[in-house]
Amino acid sequence: MCRSGNRPRHGLIIAVGLLMSLGGLATAEPLSVKAIAEVAQSDLAEGQKTPKLIPADRVVSGDTVFYTLEVRNTAATTVQRPVVTYAVPTHMIYMPNSAVGPGTEVTYSVDQGRSFDAPENLKVQDAGGEVRAATAADYTHIRWQLKNALKSNSVAFVRFRARAK
Repeated sequence: MCRSGNRPRHGLIIAVGLLMSLGGLATAEPLSVKAIAEVAQSDLAEGQKTPKLIPADRVVSGDTVFYTLEVRNTAATTVQRPVVTYAVPTHMIYMPNSAVGPGTEVTYSVDQGRSFDAPENLKVQDAGGEVRAATAADYTHIRWQLKNALKSNSVAFVRFRARAK
């Protein structure tokens, strides 16, 4: 049975285990990062549709996946301005303006994580050799810089959305 309940969905099906192995993360400090992938589902309760997030056991081409990263300071001391980098999974396209986190500065990479900048400064070269402004579909990695310190054993959350190719 498909996750939509009563009608089959056609298209590419990707197991979440594959999505998570393709999405990479890196941290510059002693941080533990747990990625949680979810999709929105509407439940009909008391005649009202109520949206909720459920585990993304399977996604179909065109589905939107909500990624929540749980960032935990595993060090015995406070980490000043921690940085978390996460690769947009290979079979996903980053959704514009969706990377968020309280007290964070978000930058992006279009070169497999070698450099990061604000969206308006990113450029890519197209197949014809022309340089153009990068779009969200060009992003390969997302970086969150927390503006505040993260105390020992504390947790911060950051999030983004991506669409299955």
